[in-house]
Order: sequence, then C-alpha cells, then structure tokens
Amino acid sequence: METPPVETHKTGSQLRDIILGGQDGLVNVLGVVLGATAAAPDPRVIVSIGLAATFAESLAMGAVAYTSFKAEKEHYDSELAREKREIVELPEVEREEIREIYRQKGFKGELLERVVDQITSDDKVWLDVMMAEELGLMPIDSRGVVKTAFSVGLSCMIGSLVPLAPYFFLPLRASLAASLLLSATVLFLMGFYKAKVTVGNYWRSALELTVIGLCAALAGYLISLAMTHALVPGR
Repeated sequence: METPPVETHKTGSQLRDIILGGQDGLVNVLGVVLGATAAAPDPRVIVSIGLAATFAESLAMGAVAYTSFKAEKEHYDSELAREKREIVELPEVEREEIREIYRQKGFKGELLERVVDQITSDDKVWLDVMMAEELGLMPIDSRGVVKTAFSVGLSCMIGSLVPLAPYFFLPLRASLAASLLLSATVLFLMGFYKAKVTVGNYWRSALELTVIGLCAALAGYLISLAMTHALVPGR
C-alpha cells in the first residue's frame, strides 16, 4: 500500500523574516558603503564603517523583530481575555455577533440558528471563532519570538555582508562596481525566490525588489555625498 503524498507548504512568516532582514541589511549597508566611498575613499575605512553598520543593523533588526512580535502577542492575549470576559458577562450580545458573522456568509433561517447553537455550545470554539472571525486575530506561539528575532537578525547580517564583500578582495574602484552588481543580483534573486514560493510574476517581483533596493541605497549615497560637500567644502 502506497503512502499518500504529504502536502508541504513554506511558511509565510519565515519567508517574510528572510526577505525583511536580508533586504534591509543589504540596502542599508550598500548605502553606507557608497557614501563611505564618496566621503573617505580608503578601503580600510570603508570596511570598518561597513562592518560597524552590519553588526549594529543586525542587532537592531533582531531587537525590533523581538519587540514587535511580543507586542503582537500581548495584543492577542489582551483581546483574548476581553472576549472571554464578554462571553461570560454578555453571552446574548456575543451570540448575536456570531449570528451576524454567519449571516454575512450567507447562512439564514434554521441553518443559521443551528450554526450559532453549535458554535456557542463550546466555549473554546466560540472564543476561537470570535478571535478569528470578528477580530481577525490568530494565536501567536510565544516560542516563535526568539526564533523570529534570530531569523531576522541573521538574515540582516548575511544581507549586510553582500555589498561589503568585494572590498575585502578587490581594489577600490573595482570594489564599488562589484558591490553594486553583486547587490543588484542578490536583490533580483530574492525577489524571484519570493514570487516562486508565494504567488506572483517572477520577473516583476525580482525587478521590483531590485529597483526599490537600489533606489533606497542610491538615496543614502546622495544624502551622504551632499553632507560631505556641505561639511567639507571643496571635496
């Protein structure tokens, strides 16, 4: 007897963490590297500034992911407690909310009342339906907080090293061109991969992420260049 195939899915949250961290790190450090190249064309200075930005950005992104994830969980928990209290204190109001939710889904008459009776006969099911259908909130596993923070921070660090890598191996002028080319390639592949595992046009997603990332980095470079000329006249 053959074992039935198991359907597998890539979790959206993991992909989001990788794209969020990787793109943020790459774009920010690329902007820093371009700006540092314009301000202080010394490979050692550029690498030092780039590494400082890499570690600072990675730690910051991990911390932000941790605190935002915790905030989401605290929000879910507070809404869960409120719904529990309202089911006990205002059961008829909550029953009417269930009725209205399923009325909007097309249920009516006796079938609607059976659905409402079935859902409200079990407090856990009742609570789950209210959280998902009324508030649009899904349970958040607290064990995922650290995992999310680590994924975002690590992805950010890896992405940050992409524009910096050529400066370890190539002369300054060649490093700048290689950094731009490598960064554009990685952004393109990230966009392509995102569309491949989700839903979307591969080429459009790849080009979109590439253009957005390079434009953001270019903006950072232009700001740095303007500040350099303003603070150090004649450069």
